[in-house]
Amino acid sequence: MGEEKRREPRVEVKLAIRVACGTLDEFAERYALNLSRGGLFVRARDPSPAGTPVSIDIQLATGQQAIRGRGVVAWTSGPSAPGEPLRRPGMGIRFTDLAPDSAKLVDLVVATQPRAGQGSEPPGPPEEGAPAFEETVLEPPAGAAPAGESPAQPGPRGTLRPSTRAVGIDLGTTNSCVAVAEGGKARVLASRQGWSTIPSVVAYDAHGRLLVGHPARAQMVVNPRDTVYGSKRLVGRPFQSPTVQACRDRFHYDIVEGAEGEAAVRFAGRAFSLAQISAFVLAEVRQMASQALGEEVTRAVVTVPAYYNDHQRQAVREAGRLAGLTVERIVNEPTAAALAYGFGRGLSEKVLVYDLGGGTFDASVVDVQGEIYEVLSTGGDTFLGGVDFDNQLVDHVVYRFMEEQGFAPPADRGAWQRIRDAAEEAKVALSAREKALIHVPYLCRDAQGEDVELRVEVTREELEQLTARLVDRTVEVCTQTLAAKGIGPGDLDQVLLVGGQSRMPLVWKRMRELTGKEPSRAVHPDEAVALGAALLADTAARIDSVVLIDVLAMGIGVGLPGGRMAQVLPRNTRLPARKSYELATVRDGQTELELAVFQGDSAQASECEYLGTVKLGDLPARPRGQVRVAVEFTMGQEGILSVSARDLASGKVEQARLATRDTPEVLRAKLQMPQAPSPARGAAAPPPQGAPQRRGFFGRLFGKRP
Repeated sequence: MGEEKRREPRVEVKLAIRVACGTLDEFAERYALNLSRGGLFVRARDPSPAGTPVSIDIQLATGQQAIRGRGVVAWTSGPSAPGEPLRRPGMGIRFTDLAPDSAKLVDLVVATQPRAGQGSEPPGPPEEGAPAFEETVLEPPAGAAPAGESPAQPGPRGTLRPSTRAVGIDLGTTNSCVAVAEGGKARVLASRQGWSTIPSVVAYDAHGRLLVGHPARAQMVVNPRDTVYGSKRLVGRPFQSPTVQACRDRFHYDIVEGAEGEAAVRFAGRAFSLAQISAFVLAEVRQMASQALGEEVTRAVVTVPAYYNDHQRQAVREAGRLAGLTVERIVNEPTAAALAYGFGRGLSEKVLVYDLGGGTFDASVVDVQGEIYEVLSTGGDTFLGGVDFDNQLVDHVVYRFMEEQGFAPPADRGAWQRIRDAAEEAKVALSAREKALIHVPYLCRDAQGEDVELRVEVTREELEQLTARLVDRTVEVCTQTLAAKGIGPGDLDQVLLVGGQSRMPLVWKRMRELTGKEPSRAVHPDEAVALGAALLADTAARIDSVVLIDVLAMGIGVGLPGGRMAQVLPRNTRLPARKSYELATVRDGQTELELAVFQGDSAQASECEYLGTVKLGDLPARPRGQVRVAVEFTMGQEGILSVSARDLASGKVEQARLATRDTPEVLRAKLQMPQAPSPARGAAAPPPQGAPQRRGFFGRLFGKRP
């Protein structure tokens, strides 16, 4: 007891380590012996006693964060005894709380490095000569408080302090960008290599190492099957939806059904939700921002296409959480671009924002009055973007190749990825030049075993002929968006073109013809969305905050017998919004009610996106029609739906749950919808509006068969 009375509160020590690695892959290989899921081993001249709380901060030589969190000294080791393998003193630190991205890194090391510890305890000391974490700072700062209290002084040099600033992130289909704003001035944050954007690409290499961004994009040609790109198009969509089924053969990787019936991906022998894939990209962007600011970024405003449905917006929020970010707001990309254009300029204008990115298209009319940004009308197509322009060009050059060589390129994913990369480079070049050469040397061998190259010259005129139909689709969306609110081209004051594909000269030409105005060059097409999100994040905590008034991009409705859909919240409803839909029992003694919820603008439920089924139970058993329930649909500013139900007789209110496991067949039976015709073998399911319309060479060679 006397010893217990003399024991003082243990002071948390700061353990800051800088390792001689340039990448997380190198870190995983070099220090696998020092890590397990339970903790890590650190060599130290004077180990702290068991039970000492420790703050852990391990960084790469570049300053990139590797492992950050807290732990406790589980045991210590002294110099080796005679006859034992040589080792220096150190301590095993058991993890008690790891940052989400650090926990993912530890899981990755354990899963991919055979030498890593597999247990729930810290690994033992490695032999002398093996790489090991070496203590560099193991002293509490002056005035430190006992564990559980805040230290009075800052931590050791090199430790990233939590940032008080929120960043703006444009999570794109092709590329992602991050920006920060201070005092009304926004700037894009570049990586240490000088990149202002990173590819939204995730891969596992041949050694099982996770790659994100430029490294993942660089190895796509040699490893296309284990590289995920363009996943933003499918995130949050049910696997059985016609949209997903129609485009499965447009990707090199396998699209599979997730645990909750959602579209997921399988690569490198593992299945991942698309929210996880987006989280990998967001974590990389977050790391890039933290390095640029010298502070640990934990808060963000994230943008999404205006035409994203409720499931997709929920999935982006989940991705942010998995990446260790507090997503303070989801904002539509055209709205963010308008904010980047008008902030601080005191404008009074109606602006058409034309946002044509790598995978999605949005059009919004925004009324800018000072710092009030009101979206009047919006429309879009989540299956229309730069990749569709690439597909048209790829098909064209392959036809040309077949005409010259007399045979098709081999059914090799690497070869086709090389063709796609060359076509994309040519497409970009044709925005500035009249001609471009698509050249893929050593593409394959002919029947005589001779090397064959693909060499096709393409003109801007040819590209415009190939893609005119796609540009026409964007113009049609713009026309419908204007007409939905009775806005004529003459009512517009300005036209903003954002998104990488909007640089195409044909786009500029068609928008001049539609509006009679020269599009503005006041915003950067690749950076405007991230800058607008950053400005929104910055002003949210200030008195002079901007006011965003957005609208619902697609209507919310309920399924009716016969496959019809009744609109509850129509398209372009101002947000936030709330509306009730009443229903009654149809059988004596009925104690349950179901209501299928869809999002879309068609009068046919089969042409809309199924969000889920409201299931209400424990209703009083009464004669039919005497139990009436009001289902209330609430749509917040972010376009995310919540549902509640109220028994009109008792006034009892319950939060209703949207169950999403109903298959299309089950829905047809419940709503008495006509049976959909079965597609012929090898044919894609009938695509909804905006889905890919033809399979192309790649689909015919690699398409999934039922």
